[in-house]
Amino acid sequence: MKFTEEHLWLRVDDDEGEVTVGLTTYGAAELGEVTFVELPEEGDVISADDPVVVVEADDDAVDILAPLDGEIVEVNTPLTRAPEVISEDPQGDGWLFRMSIDDPDALEDLMDEAAYQKYIR
Repeated sequence: MKFTEEHLWLRVDDDEGEVTVGLTTYGAAELGEVTFVELPEEGDVISADDPVVVVEADDDAVDILAPLDGEIVEVNTPLTRAPEVISEDPQGDGWLFRMSIDDPDALEDLMDEAAYQKYIR
């Protein structure tokens, strides 16, 4: 898995440049109890640092920024009915979306788990 400074995790799903994206356990804990989520649409073309998901938690709304350039290929639609899953299982059933990335080599610029753990300390 790879990690961003914005507390997202990315898991490479295949050799075709598709990744699953979600909030890290640390990032979800910092937000508090998630009460609402607005997900992107499948087929949306996104650029790194574009707002792609809106999460509301503890009376605050936060934009989740796209980690890389690419296209949304799947969204975790059950979260719209049960957004608390993001808080309860952020690195499991609380994943946000899957995307195909334009440049798989861009993953090398992200942190590995050891670097991320050091970053959040």
